[in-house]
Amino acid sequence: MVERVKVFLYASDPISQAGMAAQLRGRPELELIQEADIDQAAVAVISADAVDDPTIRVVRAVQRNGCPRVVLVATELAELDVSAAVEAGVVGLLRRGSATPEQLVSAIRAAAGGDGVLPPDLLGRLLRQVQQVQTHVLAPRGLTFSGLNERELDVLRLVSEGYDTREIAGTLNYSERTVKNVIQDVTRRFGLRNRSHAVAYALRQGLI
Repeated sequence: MVERVKVFLYASDPISQAGMAAQLRGRPELELIQEADIDQAAVAVISADAVDDPTIRVVRAVQRNGCPRVVLVATELAELDVSAAVEAGVVGLLRRGSATPEQLVSAIRAAAGGDGVLPPDLLGRLLRQVQQVQTHVLAPRGLTFSGLNERELDVLRLVSEGYDTREIAGTLNYSERTVKNVIQDVTRRFGLRNRSHAVAYALRQGLI
């Protein structure tokens, strides 16, 4: 038997709230959660007219109350709305006018599984925005989206392959002090204990 996904619903008006509940209440793969038990929900679905400041405040309030995965159903979704929603931690976006109950359930299940959902026409725009940030903001500073620069990644790759400090310095043509400083900077920045922990972190994140 498939485990039911616990879902908390929030809408900006009572009619929308009742409409969402009516669409989802009978779904065998979902279990609707009341506000008092929001911290037990795997996914929150928020219905709003627009991705504006009040909506973002609701998203963050829901996350603070113990439900970090949010699917946002909005009447209006523009290109800039995607960035605002993603920055707020929203993992799924749907247009209210075109979202069917099946699409909503699919988005909820995707969010519960750690995946994201976007309308197809907005996905390309988001990817272009990501590319612009990488090209114009991060790359000129020698950074990547991981928060690590190429030198740090090179050092961590060699640490993961069993190289000691002297061997890393020789391979990369750095001083041993530079290699030690790189490892110390990474461990301090990400709150890691030592070089082994730094390598484990980088591997888990798919960085090396």
